[in-house]
Amino acid sequence: MRSIDYDTEQYQDYARGRALTQQQLQVWINAFAAVLPERRPLAGLDVGSGTGRFTPALAGAFGPVTGVEPSVRMREIAQTQSQHPGVRYLAGAAEDMPVPSGSADYALMFLSWHHVQDKPRAARELARVLRPGGRLLLRANFSDHHPRPWWLEYFPRGYEVDASLFQPLHEVIATFTSLGWRVTSFGTFTEPSAGTRGDMLERLRLRTLSFFAQLSPDELEAGFRRLEQSVAADPGAPAPVFAEPLLTLELC
Repeated sequence: MRSIDYDTEQYQDYARGRALTQQQLQVWINAFAAVLPERRPLAGLDVGSGTGRFTPALAGAFGPVTGVEPSVRMREIAQTQSQHPGVRYLAGAAEDMPVPSGSADYALMFLSWHHVQDKPRAARELARVLRPGGRLLLRANFSDHHPRPWWLEYFPRGYEVDASLFQPLHEVIATFTSLGWRVTSFGTFTEPSAGTRGDMLERLRLRTLSFFAQLSPDELEAGFRRLEQSVAADPGAPAPVFAEPLLTLELC
């Protein structure tokens, strides 16, 4: 996987390219609520918080949240966009978080696990910052449980390249269970449609997905040409939906 430096690429368009509708966001908040303790407030960590697309919603639903993000520019955008009093953003990464030990009830990693360079170290660091019984909400893709977004089929080697970015599920689980975690649940959730196929094409053109950084210029050109031809036939049709996995782990 080619590493992405979010301080030099993608940050300008990330919030727009990866935005969620209120209905999509609510699906995930409901999914998180189903696997978190019922008491409120809960202290949370949004690890790899990016431009903060989840952080304010987490604070509104569960309690104060600290977003941990290594990219200076992504944090700047998050801080500019969020005025929620229960949110703060800190420089850090999953392997090294500037928060006290045992200070959080849960951590969310939403499509950030595949960016982690030292995964065993991150699993240990997550164990450090969570209280006993704390939960990790790992919304990650897995090479053997791939959600297969509809648009991938138009790109040369689309499914192959995208799946190669992610570990198989059993490998991720083994990393955590070897360090004292246990699995509490695994399931899939389907967001409402993000809009029309035409809307989705415009967002994909911003190339704010890790997948696009792995393709050659020729592959990108060929893929977008095929995708544009397909969307042009019915741009107003709803963008197809697909199931996305969520793994929940508990600190024993």
